[in-house]
Parts: sequence; structure tokens; C-alpha cells
Amino acid sequence: MHLILQWLVLAVAVLVAAAIVPGVRVRGFGSALVAAALFAFLNLLLGRLIFVLIGVATLGLGFLLAFLTRWVVNAIVLKLAAGITDRIAIQGFTPALLMALVMSAIAAAGDYLVRALY
Repeated sequence: MHLILQWLVLAVAVLVAAAIVPGVRVRGFGSALVAAALFAFLNLLLGRLIFVLIGVATLGLGFLLAFLTRWVVNAIVLKLAAGITDRIAIQGFTPALLMALVMSAIAAAGDYLVRALY
């Protein structure tokens, strides 16, 4: 149940971020659900690998600034997800960075609420 609630929170975060960030389009809630699932799946498979690669490539600086590295990794994964499906469109890397920031804030608040209520 907790996983489904987190998925719904992430889908709402995708919708809100698409409404706020210029250059990002999502067709509707169904598309946001698919985009959230794809984002979570890609983040699970590739997110840690990209994080480690950035950390090693920056000679450890990426690990020291993990919050910035994680933000960039989320933007990369969002661009990958947008490239795989036509349900979400991101016009460049700057909108992906902004979307990752907005999604992180909304998902963190939503996750806090889910944990408090469930």
C-alpha cells in the first residue's frame, strides 16, 4: 500500500512540476502515472550507477556534494524517461533540472504526509 501511495505522490509531483516548469508537457494524470513509474524504474536501475560515475569522474567532489549530484542525476533520468515515452516531453536540460527540483520538493512533502498518515 505504501508503494502505491508513493507512486501516486510521484505522479502528482510530475503533474504539478509540468504545470509550473515551462518546457515540460504531460498529457494527463494517466500519462503522469506512466511517467512516474518509468522515472522510478529508471532511477532504480540507472540512478545509482550514474551517481557513482559522476562521483568518480569528479574525483570525489560529486560524493561530497551529493545533494547537487542527486539533483543532476534525477534530471538525467527524467530526460531518459522522456526519451523513452511520448507521454512526457521535456524541451532541454534546463527544464529537466527545474522539474527535478520541483518534483523532489513535492515528493518529499508528499512522502512525509504518507508516512505520517499511514
